[in-house]
Amino acid sequence: QVQLVESGGGLVQAGGSLRLSCATSGRTFSSYVMGWFRQAPGKEREFVASVSWSGGSTHYADSLKGRFTISRDNAKNTVYLQMNSLKPEDTAIYYCAACTYCVAVTPHSYEYNDWGQGTQVTVSS
Repeated sequence: QVQLVESGGGLVQAGGSLRLSCATSGRTFSSYVMGWFRQAPGKEREFVASVSWSGGSTHYADSLKGRFTISRDNAKNTVYLQMNSLKPEDTAIYYCAACTYCVAVTPHSYEYNDWGQGTQVTVSS
């Protein structure tokens, strides 16, 4: 089982930026497809972004393209989510997830077999 620990969440004003980090314990992190999801109060969890094992392929939720960027550093076993031009509707708990068997990026939460505890992001208007 892969251990994932998110960090970097917090309170930010609308228009601001945050960078989330997700540190993992997996020995073969460089072979995992990684993803970010979020869940706002009273809403279902939704896909944010996914990155391939090499970092060369990424996939984003259509509504977030251009504002969010997913990246990874395999030497540090860490995946990042850079969030710019934040809006109040981005307020949610953000979760990092790993798919240890995926061969391509995927937006489907059921394909991710390990999840972090989440980090709260709150955007004030």
